[in-house]
Amino acid sequence: MFLRRKVMLAVVLGLFAGLLAAGCGGGQGGGSGSGDDRSLTIGYINWDEDVAVANLSQILLEEELDYEVELQLLDVGPLFEGVASGDLDAFQDVWLPTTHETYWNEFQDQVVDLGQWYEGEASLGIAVPEYAEARTIGDLAQYRDEFGGRIVGIEPGSGIMGVTKDEAVPAYGLDDYEVVDSSTPAMLGQVESSLENQEPIAFTAWKPHWMFTAYDIRYLEDPEGAMGEAEQLSAIAREGLEEDAPEAFDFLDKLTLNEEQLGELELAIQEAENPEEGTRAWLEENRDVVEAWLPQG
Repeated sequence: MFLRRKVMLAVVLGLFAGLLAAGCGGGQGGGSGSGDDRSLTIGYINWDEDVAVANLSQILLEEELDYEVELQLLDVGPLFEGVASGDLDAFQDVWLPTTHETYWNEFQDQVVDLGQWYEGEASLGIAVPEYAEARTIGDLAQYRDEFGGRIVGIEPGSGIMGVTKDEAVPAYGLDDYEVVDSSTPAMLGQVESSLENQEPIAFTAWKPHWMFTAYDIRYLEDPEGAMGEAEQLSAIAREGLEEDAPEAFDFLDKLTLNEEQLGELELAIQEAENPEEGTRAWLEENRDVVEAWLPQG
């Protein structure tokens, strides 16, 4: 009798252990490895292009492919770490080869590179209204009086401010120019005011950004390459996502936007009450663009 009870106890414990293992098993990042995981977490940084592509991805993944998607706002370092560890399923704003080089070198072997999703070039520059006579950054020297000897900038700690002050100004002999610390909203406000009054203004600018869609502006040519080389915007996914959520992986892999499309999406978000509202407004006018990213038939 005692032996039989020991055997029965062993059977029960074995069954319990099996059930526990089945319940706790699965891939990293919440993926089950079964090919039907419907819950995703996309990390993003608070940059216009990433806010745009993350919200666009969330809406389409949820409404067209029946996933449940959470967006997590994080800094760049935790975004790379999160995808590498499997805590995040994807991050769609990797700037290469320069801006995120340090993170890429550290984590590239621990993530899946989905490649370039933005078909334009990401770049920094100094911009002017289209009606300005200056054509190159060097031309600012001869038009100092018209521009008031000022290049209107953004937040003082930003990379573009350092590049403008430390590289462009000395490269083009603009020592009598002041690169004015400001903020992005304040700078854009000055740009809009100058355009309304047909006044000259030189200011820091970057692509992709909705300012090039909203305003009639252009980069000054940079023959010395002082503002740095153009970059590409790519997406990364966690290892195992293709097996855990193949439809989502395929969608993220196919998603592409050109400069005009992304600019219009960013502007729609800028003009809306919130990113979701702006993204939906853009989708109403661009269903043909997104159809290529979705399963056919």
